[in-house]
Amino acid sequence: MRARGGRRVRRNVTALLAAAVALSAPVGCSEDSAHTRGPGAAAGSRHDRDSPQKGPGAPKHPDKAPKAVRLIGDGSTSDTGPQPRQPKTEPLEPGEKPPQFVVFSWDGAGQDKQKLFSHFRAVGKKYGATMTYFLSGVYLLPAEKRYLYDPPKHRRGASSIGFNDVEGVKATVEQLRGAWLDGNEIGTHFNGHFCGRRRGVGTWSARQWTSEIQQAESFVENWKTNAGLEHEKSLPFDYDKELVGGRAPCLQGQKNLIRAAAKLGWRYDASSPGGLQIWPREIHGIWDFPLQQIPVPGRAFETLSMDYNFLANKPRKKKGKRPKRSTWGRPMRDGMLAAFDRAYEGNRAPLFIGNHFESWNGGTYMRAVEDVIKEVCPRKGVRCVSFKQLADWLDAQNPRVLEKLRVLDVGMRPPGGWKSYLAAERGRTSDRETAHERTSGHHTRTAKRERE
Repeated sequence: MRARGGRRVRRNVTALLAAAVALSAPVGCSEDSAHTRGPGAAAGSRHDRDSPQKGPGAPKHPDKAPKAVRLIGDGSTSDTGPQPRQPKTEPLEPGEKPPQFVVFSWDGAGQDKQKLFSHFRAVGKKYGATMTYFLSGVYLLPAEKRYLYDPPKHRRGASSIGFNDVEGVKATVEQLRGAWLDGNEIGTHFNGHFCGRRRGVGTWSARQWTSEIQQAESFVENWKTNAGLEHEKSLPFDYDKELVGGRAPCLQGQKNLIRAAAKLGWRYDASSPGGLQIWPREIHGIWDFPLQQIPVPGRAFETLSMDYNFLANKPRKKKGKRPKRSTWGRPMRDGMLAAFDRAYEGNRAPLFIGNHFESWNGGTYMRAVEDVIKEVCPRKGVRCVSFKQLADWLDAQNPRVLEKLRVLDVGMRPPGGWKSYLAAERGRTSDRETAHERTSGHHTRTAKRERE
């Protein structure tokens, strides 16, 4: 496997998978030592522009930004006003059953020759789903500008996932632009994806995490200059305000990451491994949205709700039989549906599903994800949303309602039914600021640039 621009990434995927499987039983493997290349199309390849998609949630002009545009910095980003296609958030009525939230998220989101970013944008529009795309900042940094990246505890210009090429940057920016206009969230997967016990992100201090976050923002805010694409359209959002959450590489280092994120005004973090399917809590004022333990059909344990973990725990080859790669995604599909059903019929806890834009085993895991989107998102009472949209909804609720929801264990139905269980709680009665109100001036406390 190669990084963009033909640069070989020195990673032994076989060894990674073997190590992950060894760590998996009975609770599943640690997340995603899964990125092995940058996202751009191969050198010399051509990128096809998306055509407008049809469906119930498709905007008339998905690639056109609002008219009022205020360019920021070198014009890589811009302030075009409130994000379109955002759902209205209201507190539950007394006795009202909570929606069943499902969040599909993508680590290291970028557009390469597989065109999975554009594909799942179309899938989301078709089935009324918005998602969270966690962008790796180095995917907007061409390899010849790699020395602009100064990663904590590593040499300048280092990256475990390589960098991009100019065509890859251009293709990724096009998808980021369309995704935001579709109503999706652009979060961060940070930059160099460094894992491991010695110098990986799990060893970083809060100050080092702050540096990593600020560099990720810088690569988004200066992609035109860095890639020599000054005449391309800007991104239609101010990333300084848009960025309110992320997922750490390999699900490591959350303790110090949250300390940094809280000072930057973030609203959530999705870096915790092994969470249960229960209603989320806040840590230092930030919503904790973990990858969850979900069933692995036919196996005696559960694993994390991510494609890589089902790859690592794929069925073992039976003696004398040739493995059928096309069937290896079936346990993932069935496991996600089982996890959905026990929440939908039980405590209605949000279901978090993580993915990568990878065609492992012939794309069987991508087909599994698409099957689940088709199956669950159109169902009554289901809302397939981004993490930021879920945070909006949680902030709008009466804290007493949320506490009662957290009492419900995995798959547990409310005693006496929803109407009785939540009948006494009315509206939102919090004397604290919501996370949305706290972050209305996102990142101003970091003494970043003043804007007119």
